[in-house]
Parts: sequence; structure tokens; C-alpha cells
Amino acid sequence: MDAAALGLRRTPGQSAVARTGARAVAAPACVTALVLAVVAGAYAHGGSDGSDHPAVVAPPGYAPAAFTAPPAGTYTLPVLGAAADGTVLDELGRTRRLHELFDGRLVLLSFIYTHCADADGCPLASYVLGQVQDRIAALPELRDRVRLLSLSFDPGRDTPAVMAAYARAYRRAGDWQFLTGASARALAPILAAYGQSLVNDVGPDGASLGSISHILRVFLIDDARRIRNIYSTSFLHVDTLVNDVRTVLFADTEAARTVPERSSARVDGAGDDKRGYEQDSYRTRSQALGHRRGRAADLGAALTRPPAGLPPLTAPDDNPPTAARIALGRRLFYDRRLSHNDTISCAMCHIPEQGFTSNELSTAIGIEGRSVRRNAPTLYNVGYRTRLFHDGRERRLEQQIWGPLLAANEMGNPAVGYLLDKIAALADYAELFAAAFDGAGPSMATVGAAIASYERTLVSGGSPFDRWYYGKDEAAMPAAARRGYDVFTGKGGCSACHLIGPDYALFTDDDLHNTGIGYARSMGANTTDRRVLVAPGTWLTLDPQVVAAATSPVPADLGAYEITLDPADRWRYRTPSLRNVALTAPYMHDGSITTLRAVIEFYDRGGVANELLDPRIRALGLTAQEKDDLVAFLENLTGDNIDTLVADAFAAPVGDRD
Repeated sequence: MDAAALGLRRTPGQSAVARTGARAVAAPACVTALVLAVVAGAYAHGGSDGSDHPAVVAPPGYAPAAFTAPPAGTYTLPVLGAAADGTVLDELGRTRRLHELFDGRLVLLSFIYTHCADADGCPLASYVLGQVQDRIAALPELRDRVRLLSLSFDPGRDTPAVMAAYARAYRRAGDWQFLTGASARALAPILAAYGQSLVNDVGPDGASLGSISHILRVFLIDDARRIRNIYSTSFLHVDTLVNDVRTVLFADTEAARTVPERSSARVDGAGDDKRGYEQDSYRTRSQALGHRRGRAADLGAALTRPPAGLPPLTAPDDNPPTAARIALGRRLFYDRRLSHNDTISCAMCHIPEQGFTSNELSTAIGIEGRSVRRNAPTLYNVGYRTRLFHDGRERRLEQQIWGPLLAANEMGNPAVGYLLDKIAALADYAELFAAAFDGAGPSMATVGAAIASYERTLVSGGSPFDRWYYGKDEAAMPAAARRGYDVFTGKGGCSACHLIGPDYALFTDDDLHNTGIGYARSMGANTTDRRVLVAPGTWLTLDPQVVAAATSPVPADLGAYEITLDPADRWRYRTPSLRNVALTAPYMHDGSITTLRAVIEFYDRGGVANELLDPRIRALGLTAQEKDDLVAFLENLTGDNIDTLVADAFAAPVGDRD
């Protein structure tokens, strides 16, 4: 039968598309049955005009699999991200949350609408999930552990009653729920979070055709609310889905039992879960998405009641650290919409569980993969700093944020006004700015003040050193670290720049120094082989000439000279604080040194000689034991509230509504 005779039309670029408006049919289930029948005939018999034109190729979901699927558990399904939550309506019209409906089960979630007449779209999803429910019903080990959810993105027509009628056409056995939304606006955050784009079709006259163009997407979500696979038309088949379900439910469980204790992720704070990494020896403090547990903290408390070893932190008079400003700044810090193309947030270079820097990158990567020539500095205790950026070009946090926001190779915004207009157009910020700034909206002053308010709360002290040195607890720091302190303040001369005071220690003089690192890079003095990380746990040692031939030239970097234009400031950079230094690798302004031991050996050699080398940089003649002790001392500068600050960061909204 000719599709045109049925009032259906074929859309270029789609196979066997049969679209119809809502007014042309009486019941959505009838549309689905009609389309499936017509398309099945076209698939089987070639051209509908009796010619020898080849048959339209059917999606694999409508036929027996053309290949034997690999046995469950013989492959892995990596975590693709967190499965978003949101408010929906069930078939009885009750308001529910998606995460509530997940109910600790493995979930297959499809986005559909009941009037869809594209046999390769929603009818295919419902047909394959119908097969899945039958298969699961016959497998006792799966029966009570898997839930199917079909969510309509057309709530104007797909009311709860319509979804209940649609369910009766498909649901035969097992746990399959059919959902809709209270309105298109209510569903929008869910669709955006899952990347489900929609286009309402219109005719040549601009009138609605009643159909919605969309890409078929079915999500496999594990019992930890993590997305493990996303199926499109070409990959949606009952055999694949059931094998993937079994792999996630059973192979993951077996893997969890066999992962060595040293590589199992902790629920709170930094972890080192290497499942999925190429080499088990690779070390990371990043935490798998499924193990992240957000827990909001009282961030303002540390400003007035600082931990041991730190002084009270005084905010500027024009930016008091109110709870409303801290909460707003925290939200802005984690919002990718503050970048030009909505892909980069502040937290993507200053990663919470990586010491609020990036352990994986020597130098930061900005918008569209553009290289940044310097390492992302840690934000721990940044509120105490009197110089900001590696070259010390800013003095106030309120002003500092605008550098990254406007830099073409960082967050890429073309102008201040552009970004302010963009934030003002985001409905979820209007009330937050008004509450934080007495009715004022986004401006250079209020955006800077809010983000600065959050960054000042990243206060971390109370380390073993603090308990030993200021708390007089001899047992708080091991003997090796105590010997390291003696080297640090004596033979090593480290405390000349990394200051320790009688009442508190910031471990920095906040001054600028030339250690030779910048000179070596600018002058091409580094002729040693380069170790290049090509995959997690996999390094290659390459000749520097090979690296130079395969990469862009290293950008010139003259340090503070670029700010002051004083020749004496060439290759001078700000002294970093050493608090939490064990968490904030790689080191130096260019991230060129990857371990604490290597940093100590660099200074032991006397840095890199040049005419402006700081006179305090000299060969130290440290023994191997003294180097080990220095490392032990530095590892005892980690604050006791790191887990709290990281968990709070995980609780922050990320570019969406609460």
C-alpha cells in the first residue's frame, strides 16, 4: 500500500517515517498499530509500487538479531554520567520524582509520545521494551530488579489518562510504568538533562502538523542512578538490552567483589576507584560519579571560627559574607552556562576532589579545548591571598573572576555585558541575586562578589602539623614528618618563603620569585626526555625534539614582567601556599613537576641558573633520608575538613533548578 494513500509522508533523511497529526486519528495505539503494519509490509516486500526497488532497511529491533550478542559479563559498560531527577506524573495523575520511581532498581527509560507515527521512533521503543518485559518476566533473577519507564514529552496531549490507555496496549507483564509531565515547562529540565531535543513540525504555511521530530534515545540506568548505555534506532534490540541488563546487574556485582581494597572508592571525600582504568597502578583522587554523595555544609562558619593553624578571615567591608551570597556564588561557580558555549564552569579547572585544581593536567584546558599556558592554582585558603594569579596581577577576589570569564582560551565570553545579559535571562537566578544583593540583579560587582564569597569559604586547616605545632600534641605528627619540619625550617631553607608564624601559618610570603622554571621553559633550556601521559596509567618517555615536532610551540611566559614591564620581574611568579599541597599536584606555575619528591629534588639542585635567579635558591645537598622526611612533612599539611568541602561541592546545583 502506498504511504501517501494513508495520509502519511516520508521525511528526507529518515527511513519509513509515517507522520500524522493528532486530528487524523482517534486513538494513539491505533496509530502505532497501523504504522507498524504498513512499515512491516514495506520492509518485507520492497517498493510499494510493485517495482524492484530495494526494500527499506528495517531497524534491527523489529527482526531477529543479525549477529550473536556477546555473553553477558564478557564486556563492561562504563559510567556515562549521572541520571537526572525531575518531577513527572504517573498514570493516576500523581506527582512523582524520577529518582523515587527508580527505586534502587535497574531502569530502562525511554522518551516517547503516543501520537508518534514514525515506525523507527517511539513505536520501535515501545515494541522493543515490550519484548524486554516478556524476556525479563521469564527470568526469575531479573524479574524484581528491573523497571521499565516510558516518559511522554508531549504532555499537552499525553495526559495521565492517555498514558494509561497507551500502557494497556503494551504492558503485559513485569514492571513498566508510563509517565507524562504536568506541562512542557515542567518537563524541560528533564529533557535538557538527558539531551532529548524536540522540534515541533510545521507545514509550509507555518501551521503545526501535530508531530514532533526527535531522535530516539533509550537509557540504561543502574541501581546507583548512573547512565550505563544510550540506545538509538540502530542499536535498540531486545538481545542487546537484556545482555546489557545482565552485565550491569551481575558482572558489576562480581567486579565489585573482586576489586582490591586499595582501589575501592570511598563514599565520602577523595577516592581512587580504578575500575575501567588501563592500569591499576594509575593513581587518581577523582571519584566515580556513582559514588559521589553531596552533603551541604555550613560554609560560612570557617570564616569566623577558622580551623587550627589559620587566622580569622576578614572579608572586605563592601562584600560581607552572608549566607545568601555564599549560596549564590557556589551556584555560579559550578554553572557551565557562565561560559560562552555552556560547556565550562569554574569547577572544571578547579575540581573539588582534585584539590580545587586539576591533577590530570599540567596546564588548564579552556573552552573548545583551547590551551591555557599555566597550571590551575588551588583555591584552598585563597581568601588569605594578597596576590592572585601566578603573576600576582590581581589583589581582590571580587575582581579576579572576570579574567577567566572573559579570556578567549578559558570561559570565552566576548564581553562583560554579554555575560551579564545571559545570567539575567536565566530564570533560576533572579530571586537569588535579589536576596543576596537587596534587590539588585547581575552586574560586574554582584557576580564578582558572589563568587568571591563562595571562594573565601574554602578554608582548610587543622592538619596534623597544626595539631602538633600549635596544639602541642606530640603524637599528632609522625617522627619522619617532625624530622622533615627540621629540614624545612633549617637546612632546606623552605620556610624563608613558605612562612610559619607563631600563631598561624599560611605557608607563603605572597611575594614573587624567580626559581628558574620560567626561564628554562622560555629559553628552551629543558633538554631532558619528556614523560607524556597518553591514557590513565600509561606514560611514554619521548625525546623533547619529538614532542616539539608534534605539538605547537610553548607560548612565551615572562611571569610578572608581563604585568609590570619591569625587566627585573622576568620569570617571577607568586609563592604558592603549601597547605594541602599533597592534594594539588602537578606543581609549579606551569605544572611541569608531577610529584613532591621531584619538587624537592629540583630545589636541591638549586633550581635553574639565570641572571635573575632568586638569591635564596641554591644547591642544598640534601640526603635521600632528608628528602623522604621533607615529603612526609608536606604530606602532613592536609586539612581535616577536605571531605566536608568536597561533599558540599557535590551537593551544589550544576546549571539547573533546585
